[in-house]
Amino acid sequence: MITTNNLTLQFGKRVLFDEVNIKFTQGNCYGVIGANGAGKSTFLKILAGEVTPTKGSVSLDAGKRMAVLKQDHNEFNEHTVLNTVMMGHDKLWNNIQAKEELYSKPDFSEADGIKVSELEEEFAEMDGWNAESDAASLLSGLGIEEEHHYKLLKDISGNYKVRVLLAQALFGNPDVLILDEPTNDLDIYTIAWLEDFLLEFKNTVIVVSHDRHFLDTVSTHIVDIDFNNISMYSGNYSFWYQSSQLALTQKSSANKKAEEKKKELQDFIARFSANASKSKQATSRRKLLDKISVEDIKPSTRKYPAIIFNQNREAGDQILQIEKLSKAVEGKSLIKNLDLFVNKGDKIAVISKDSLATTAFYEILNGNMKADSGEFKFGQTITTAYLPNHNDEYFKSDENLIDWLRNYSKEKDEVYIRGFLGKMLFSGEETFKSVNVLSGGEKVRCMVSKMMLAGGNLLMLDEPTNHLDLESIQAFNNSLKDFPGTVLFTSHDHEFTQTVANRILEITPNGIIDSLKTYDEYMEDDNIQAQRAKLYEKQLA
Repeated sequence: MITTNNLTLQFGKRVLFDEVNIKFTQGNCYGVIGANGAGKSTFLKILAGEVTPTKGSVSLDAGKRMAVLKQDHNEFNEHTVLNTVMMGHDKLWNNIQAKEELYSKPDFSEADGIKVSELEEEFAEMDGWNAESDAASLLSGLGIEEEHHYKLLKDISGNYKVRVLLAQALFGNPDVLILDEPTNDLDIYTIAWLEDFLLEFKNTVIVVSHDRHFLDTVSTHIVDIDFNNISMYSGNYSFWYQSSQLALTQKSSANKKAEEKKKELQDFIARFSANASKSKQATSRRKLLDKISVEDIKPSTRKYPAIIFNQNREAGDQILQIEKLSKAVEGKSLIKNLDLFVNKGDKIAVISKDSLATTAFYEILNGNMKADSGEFKFGQTITTAYLPNHNDEYFKSDENLIDWLRNYSKEKDEVYIRGFLGKMLFSGEETFKSVNVLSGGEKVRCMVSKMMLAGGNLLMLDEPTNHLDLESIQAFNNSLKDFPGTVLFTSHDHEFTQTVANRILEITPNGIIDSLKTYDEYMEDDNIQAQRAKLYEKQLA
């Protein structure tokens, strides 16, 4: 068990949380949520002992071991991949080092022999004989092939480094596991592996993530940083979100009697519990919902942006036709003979193992990149709006937000422009900030304002959830579900893709798969998965 005692964090006059007393118990997974700047990552660092709180303390039960997902990707550059993983268990790694030092002594004494004997006994108690194979198994599960296990960390790619550090945190069955954004840079298969690992993990997990599907799958509790406090709720993210929205609606329903509100909340809990009992999580050793009461349900102070895509003109029947489109970069095939006829109202998830392929697809359609061969044609009634994955080129000026957005609008009135910025939560003095100092999330919100202003009937979005907080992702997700036009999009957010797409287009180096299925149906179709494997294997050969 890990416990906080009167924990307070304050920066100047700003109090993030005050006098927090909370217990994290064995066998549960706690998803930590909060608006941007609420202090989620800092809270995890306080729990890990990396940051000192303004007041209060954190206590870990005696003899318990904590593991933390490291954020410094260069800390272990001079160590092999396999050793880096095993270094996650400090006591075991120190034992291995001490033994090696003694065994290498030229004047090995009787005292050294006794010490080695003690170390060997301790090594066996920690299951040290299986350490290398356990570390290798974790690496393989995270998609790092055996050929990389003995390379130095500095000699592998950045994406692989993230996975090695994740394996390091998971190694050796820690009593408390602290993970800050563990799904970053992981593909859908590796995320699924991590979900299964955590579902079977019998100790305590405390995790920050913007991946709602991940939080829903693994979390038994939600820890919400809000109201200058940290509150704990039983259930996963969807339960917290839906219940907090219901509580917010009830709060504004002055005419509703208290008994009616309580009955409505009880009915909600019953419906959610019935669905939860069928979930993947419920089939593991954990219960998704544990002793939830009406009193647990409270409104949130979160602000959700108003993402509303309106079509200035309804599209005709001819949307987009692509024929034999191909693109290679430096001899590497990204797109090969892509044929696609887009129907009115399609919401197509464009996916690939290679993000360069999906980005090339959008860049070609938007005239920013030239295809090697093939052609495409938009219908006469089509107006497009595009959200690129990389947007730095749009923000090189020192214009303020109002003047920047005015460049993309026929209507120049400041009140009109402010309306679109306000929908994305830019208000007051914020609108006079220079666009070249914006954060990644602020840039995406500006680009969404630009898209809404365009009024397109065909939306193209390349990783729209990058850099966004959970509130913006949720709002974006809802807006695309409600949008009456046509959408082409790519996202690593499982929930986003599953709830928006009615068609999947997968781009491989050797052709495409075009399927009228939801994302989950597509991923669970054995015939499609066999077809995918063959298309990707051809590239490896």
